[in-house]
This record gives sequence, C-alpha cells and structure tokens, in this order.
Amino acid sequence: MQAYIQGAGCVSAQDNALFSGTVREHQGDRLPVADPDYKQWIDIKQIRRMGRVIKMGVAASHISLQDANLAMPDAIVMGTAYGCLADTGVFLNKLVMQQEDMLTPTAFIQSTHNTVSGQIALMLGCHAYNNTFVHGAFSLENALQDSLLLLAEDPSRQILAGAVDEITDYSHSILSRFRLYKNVATGELLHSNTRGTIAGEGAAFFVLGAEKKENSIAGLTAVEMLYNPSSEEETTAHIAAFLERYGKPDLLLTGRNGDVKNDSYYTPVEEKLFNDVPVAAFKHLCGEYPTAAAFAMWMGAGILKNGTVPAAAMFKGDTPAAPEKILIWNHANGKHHSLILLSAC
Repeated sequence: MQAYIQGAGCVSAQDNALFSGTVREHQGDRLPVADPDYKQWIDIKQIRRMGRVIKMGVAASHISLQDANLAMPDAIVMGTAYGCLADTGVFLNKLVMQQEDMLTPTAFIQSTHNTVSGQIALMLGCHAYNNTFVHGAFSLENALQDSLLLLAEDPSRQILAGAVDEITDYSHSILSRFRLYKNVATGELLHSNTRGTIAGEGAAFFVLGAEKKENSIAGLTAVEMLYNPSSEEETTAHIAAFLERYGKPDLLLTGRNGDVKNDSYYTPVEEKLFNDVPVAAFKHLCGEYPTAAAFAMWMGAGILKNGTVPAAAMFKGDTPAAPEKILIWNHANGKHHSLILLSAC
C-alpha cells in the first residue's frame, strides 16, 4: 500500500537550509545535531528533566505535526536502536557508585526505549495506538511497515511515524574501541577510502496518510528489507526484483559513509543496476547511526517537495532536475539492507 507524507520534521546536523545550499560542515569523528530552541515546543520546566534524545524526538514530531497542520495523530509509531542512552548511562553509573542504594527513579523511567514515544503522547494527550520498534538497523523500516499496515486497516488514520538515536560520551567511547570512527572533515568523508566513518545522531518524524492532499509532500511507495544476504548476487537479485515492480528511480540515495568496507557493497550493484542513474549520499551530512535512513527519508521528501537536489549530496552523475522518484538504499554492516522508495505527489 502507498502512503503519503503529509508533514515532515527533523532535528539533525542539518536543517531546511540544506535545500538552499547551506551545509553545516564539521571536523572530527562525531557529528552532533544542531540543537534548535526547544522552548518552541516544550515547556521550560519540562526541558530540565528531559534527556537530549527525548527533546530531539519531541521537537521533530511537533515540527512534522505543524507541517501537516495536524493537532492529534491517530497513532504514534517509532523506531530506535539504542533508546535513551544518556539516561541509561546515568542510571547505571549511579547504580554502581551508590551501591544500589538511594537511587532516584527518574533516570530509570527515562532510560527505556519507548520513553520518547510515550513523552510525545503525554504532551499531546494522545491515547491512541503507540508502539516503538527496537530492531537495530531495521527499527525505522519496521515502524514504517507497521504504519502502512495501520493505514491498510483504516485509511482515514493519520499516523505519526519516525525514528531517533543519539550519541553519548559513553556510547562513543565504547564504539570507538572497535575503530569504527575516524577524524575527518565531512566534506572529505565520502572520498576518504579508508576504514572508519563519523558517528552521528538525529530524529526525524513524518505524518503518514492514505489519501493524497494538497499539502502532501511525497508518496511513500514501498519499504523493503533484506537481512544478511549470502552474496553480492543475492543483493543484486533482490534489488533487481524491486526495480521490476516499481521501475528505476531518477535518483539513488545511498548510505555511503566513507568507510572503505561499508562503501564496497554499493559500487558493484550500482554498476549492474544503476549505471544510468545519478547517485547521491546522505551520511556525510548526518553521520552514521542505526536509524540514519530516517534522515535520508526527510532529505528525500525535501528534494521532492522543493524540486532540487542539494549539490553537497551528489556523489556521481549529473544532478537531476526535479526528480520524480527517489530510491533510498541503506545498509548496516552488510547485513541490514533496506529499500525505501519515495515518489513525487
């Protein structure tokens, strides 16, 4: 079933200025979000008790609702791989330092993975269906498929769907031990051809509906996943079958992240199936994290809405003018491959 994106909101290292050519550059191995003024959406007394990931998720969801001119969604569905890492770290640290004695419950309550969706519902007063998918690098895609099922059951619904993940000092320190990251400028990342990438974080939410409206941004045509393909041939065959059903896109948006091993999965398939299709990338703009495809979906919807592709996003080929169909192909560690197809309204 096809759905339509009625509104989109994102809190990331970039903002809407990306579509007018203004890109936030960064040097280092960690690309944090450009925090907006959260007081626009959250009471100042609540802000002090909220972790960063909660503020990011609440802000992105409110932006998407405002964009769709919707006061109350009929369901809230989101994905996250890590949940509220900062609050989890605070709770575990106090657990050890205070020898399990006199622990405050706030950090524990806010450390669960569904805290973000729960907080969004509390602030909206939404008592409808609320579900959080914690499926690693497939968290966003499962949230989107669940949203499509809900719309198939009742096309009158307006679904708030999205994903969020954060970097913390704890998580970054642990993951850095595996040599996943490198110190590099974002503008040089895609062509660095060495091991490692830049850690990222962000939140993106979308209002999905079954009917096309005047303010619809883009169509969500298809969402598919492929887990742990045994070979390049299996990956190629799966994507080829997808293209047979939906046709070739005007723009391929890949999850290249500057890691030479990660990026090696894309090139041979592009040469076989997308030789005549322009290719763009997004992780040099938001960093690498499990639900980074949510940023790609926000960027793809923005491209279809504005009719222009940011020059900074292009990787190879001529920049297409007003693309009608964008295919997002992302993978994590060569195991979690996902395909998200967006189309112009």
